[in-house]
Amino acid sequence: YHFTTDPLEAVRDADVVYTDVWVSMGKEEETKERIRTMSPYAVTGKVFAAAKRDALFMHCLPAHAGEEVSQEVLDNPRSIIFDQAENRLHTQKAILCALQAARKK
Repeated sequence: YHFTTDPLEAVRDADVVYTDVWVSMGKEEETKERIRTMSPYAVTGKVFAAAKRDALFMHCLPAHAGEEVSQEVLDNPRSIIFDQAENRLHTQKAILCALQAARKK
């Protein structure tokens, strides 16, 4: 385990680069401060290029282009955000089916 505050170092040798929104719903009053604090850690093209050549980009959506991630990274062919969102839907459906089946027993 290694801790760093340098985004370029953090993604070096990464297979996947993952980020999330900086301001959660219900925390909108913290927007300016969070953006100020987190902006050095945005996943930009430069940051993503520092990962492995075949690294993938993931985000649970919705993404705020220009904040936690650049539009360049969102549109990159190695961005799998929409596959991720689709798989989340199927996973949620499977969980509901499993819960319903368990309830019927």
